[in-house]
Amino acid sequence: MSRGLLTMSQHEVERTSIIEQVVHKRMKQGKAGELLKISVRQVKRLVRAYRREGTQGLISRRRGRLGNHRHEEEMKSVALGYVRQHYVDFGPTLASEKLRERHQLDVNKETLRQWMMAAGLWQAKRQKKVKIHQSRLRRSCFGELIQLDGSHHDWFEGRSKPCCLYVLIDDATSQLVGLWFEAQETTAGYFHVVRDYLAGYGRPLAFYSDKDSVFRVNHAEAGTACETQFKRAMRELDIELICADSPQAKGRVERANGTLQDRLVKEMRLMGIDTMATANAFLLTFMKDYNRRFAVAPRSQVNAHRQELPDTATLDCVFSIQQTRILSKNLELSYQGVIYQVKTQGIGYGLRHARVTVCESLRGEVTLLYKGRRLAYERYKKEQRASTPIVSAKQLNHAMKQVAGKASIPSKEHPWRHYVINPAKAAAQQREAERSSYPQGPQGACA
Repeated sequence: MSRGLLTMSQHEVERTSIIEQVVHKRMKQGKAGELLKISVRQVKRLVRAYRREGTQGLISRRRGRLGNHRHEEEMKSVALGYVRQHYVDFGPTLASEKLRERHQLDVNKETLRQWMMAAGLWQAKRQKKVKIHQSRLRRSCFGELIQLDGSHHDWFEGRSKPCCLYVLIDDATSQLVGLWFEAQETTAGYFHVVRDYLAGYGRPLAFYSDKDSVFRVNHAEAGTACETQFKRAMRELDIELICADSPQAKGRVERANGTLQDRLVKEMRLMGIDTMATANAFLLTFMKDYNRRFAVAPRSQVNAHRQELPDTATLDCVFSIQQTRILSKNLELSYQGVIYQVKTQGIGYGLRHARVTVCESLRGEVTLLYKGRRLAYERYKKEQRASTPIVSAKQLNHAMKQVAGKASIPSKEHPWRHYVINPAKAAAQQREAERSSYPQGPQGACA
């Protein structure tokens, strides 16, 4: 297949935009290699291919083919068989040496490591964290690294409830690129502010955040494959998400939070702003004044933002809450108390028991995706099962009043009113009652 018949991947489209800047003398080859994470020699090769064949020259000739150094599946099975039989408790390095010495199987230790982890024979060890906080130089280009954080504060000084301010700041210039007020720090709030930022500036190379549950799964049992909704969205947009080990590591946004808690609070007091809606409308004006005062010039004039963005429908799916469901034999799934039945042109055997991604946008719209393709569906309200509410013992009397309208008072003949708690005391009271019932004469003697 010729390269002219192949479509360009997202990575190749981004590579093309950088190579075009090099060809038109708007970017140096060294900076292009740094952004593309390749050597200057490879940048020169790409430039020659672009000048010779245009954008098609940047499409890889190896697409759709197996690697030249790929091991055969038979060899992989034999090697793992030896490991299971003889070296099940060996590390990848030692097992690689023994396979080479005793079985004449030349397998690189890193290749064997990946094979053993995939087969469940080896578990990657967690590296120890070094708790040293050294000063870090700013990134050189605007858009290389964006620090983001949520600042909880009494922003309206008692005129309204305390809320959270989402803050996005560029690491290279200390320029505020996003501000937004929300009641709480949530994934939906970050989706909103990040999407507005992307529409105004483009896609950065990386975001720098803390280890809040919005950005990272903090359960000890969670594996590396577990990711939050925000991290999944950034992966789909090819934006690296870096979680700082300490507040000092993302000191740029932390110091900005302190400045905003001082200046922004006072500005809103002077403007008479006491609601989040009016505050959000004022933030754009405040950001321009803040950047004029505190932003600095970057070391490089290159803008690292990538202007290529997916279409609106794709962005709606990216910035949505996604969950996986399995279709039934009738091509049905249940989500949030609603049954969704997929509609197909044919019989739809291929979709039975298929894994479908349910995307719920910030507006509440639901989209069903199967292998990147949208599925048509019909909605049916799920029948509610009759159930008795469970109440605590302290709320039982109140619940009974709500049901019966008034408390149920047992009659005098109710069995529990005649229940004998102390038999000896009850017998003494009975004898006393019988003695008092005897007839008496005028002097109190018995007749």
